Amino acid sequence: MSKIGYIRVSTIEQNTDRQEVTLGDIGMDKIFIEKASGKNTKRPELKKMLEYIREGDILYIESISRLARSTKDLLAIVQQLQEKNVELISSKENIDTTTPQGRFILTVFAALSELERENTLQRQKEGIAAARIKGKRFGRPKIEKPKKWDEVISLWTNNRITAVEAMRRLKMNRGTFYRRAKEYKKIQ
Repeated sequence: MSKIGYIRVSTIEQNTDRQEVTLGDIGMDKIFIEKASGKNTKRPELKKMLEYIREGDILYIESISRLARSTKDLLAIVQQLQEKNVELISSKENIDTTTPQGRFILTVFAALSELERENTLQRQKEGIAAARIKGKRFGRPKIEKPKKWDEVISLWTNNRITAVEAMRRLKMNRGTFYRRAKEYKKIQ
């Protein structure tokens, strides 16, 4: 029987120290650490951990949100663990899936975690919509039309120079050139 730890943070900038201390105090035999979003189960370290873990092992996590962000994903992972006869213990929520009560509480917390994620996404969408109403622009700033634009485009549209030569003269990459050329044709 081994104590296996799984640690996850959402971005590379975030650090795992708090989770490492929590699981380190318990004394892990092996820890899998990941810096990736929990929005789905397509995570390399999660897959490695699920392949590595064996019957009789105990998987320790700092909190259920570290394992999965959706109820469906969490319950699927728990099902995989149960099929391997692996226990799951979450330190923060004090959940132990070896008991019926622990499995029930896990399901409730998973639903709350999913609700929290959906609320965060909704607030983000609302914030973006409010910023747009106030005139905030998102994405790259639009590149101003080069001074030689009209002259070079005229040469290109009259087949006096190639598109490659036009891009070189305007110092534009292929995508930007054709996008701007399309906009130019709409104006005329």
